[in-house]
Amino acid sequence: MVTAAAYAVPSAEGAFEKTTIERRELGPLDVLIDIKFAGICHSDIHTARNEWGGTHYPVVPGHEIAGVVTAVGSEVTRHHVGDRVGVGCFVDSCGECDACRADEEQYCERRVTGTYNARGRDGQWTQGGYSTHIVVTERFVVSIPDALDLDVAAPLLCAGITLYSPLAHWGARPGKKVAVIGMGGLGHVGVKIAHAMGAEVTVLSQSLGKKEDGLKFGADHYYATSDPETFRTLRSRFDLIVNTVSVNLDIDAYMSMLAINGTLVELGLPEKPIEVRAFSLAANRRSLAGSMVGGIAQTQEMLDFCARHGIGAEIEVISADEIDAAYDRVVASDVRYRFVIDVATI
Repeated sequence: MVTAAAYAVPSAEGAFEKTTIERRELGPLDVLIDIKFAGICHSDIHTARNEWGGTHYPVVPGHEIAGVVTAVGSEVTRHHVGDRVGVGCFVDSCGECDACRADEEQYCERRVTGTYNARGRDGQWTQGGYSTHIVVTERFVVSIPDALDLDVAAPLLCAGITLYSPLAHWGARPGKKVAVIGMGGLGHVGVKIAHAMGAEVTVLSQSLGKKEDGLKFGADHYYATSDPETFRTLRSRFDLIVNTVSVNLDIDAYMSMLAINGTLVELGLPEKPIEVRAFSLAANRRSLAGSMVGGIAQTQEMLDFCARHGIGAEIEVISADEIDAAYDRVVASDVRYRFVIDVATI
């Protein structure tokens, strides 16, 4: 067994506490990772505070993990001691279903195993990246190119692939008009990636407060959705809209911005069901779709793409004893744009 220092939350109302956890003994196909940085995702907050229900306490969140390999099992071939690696939102899947065979492990028909707050095949609950070490099966570990610093790469393991996957799937490329709803932790990475793919990029944000940043990250246009004129100006404009916010929007209004055969992809997880009129779909033959993170192969593809184009997350590095304050700031939208924990402070 490997003993790791960690920060865990004991209950939905509790504050994070320093503790120790046991990682499983290194198996023949396992990789031991010395974690250097762990990003804070809003999903961590939902889980730690039991806002989605089903949290098993105590829980160590964190599925944006960047570190260095310190040991490998006897049958590991993909990674070597000293390699710079990352771990994202899941650490196991059945490997046999149609989704897994198609490198779409995130849609595993028999249940993907989350990096934290999930019961593994051994019956133990997984614990995440707010810790000094983690043991992961090699096929769920990706390589972080040397061109990416580990701290800015960490959020790409969730935020980056969450945006890259739908942008790639729905064909963001030169000649396509893409809109990103929201300029937060997800949205700002989406702007960078869509721009690098060659699309014409528009940010749709509640206000113009982050317009300067949006244009710097590669947006061609920036509109405030609080202005009703925006929806008239942009009617039937976009081939693809990706919604990164987790609040219930007037989806009909945003659907009206889609061109013929356009698609709005829902990435956020609002509290209430999404409501849309049938006419909003019928008009212009529009589609409303959803997307999760990508599979392991696509996550590696995303990291390589980001390395080639110099794309990293915009981050604020914090110490482990600042996690609670960081959570409050994320909820208050008081971060530009992702918090990353320096694991050396655990």
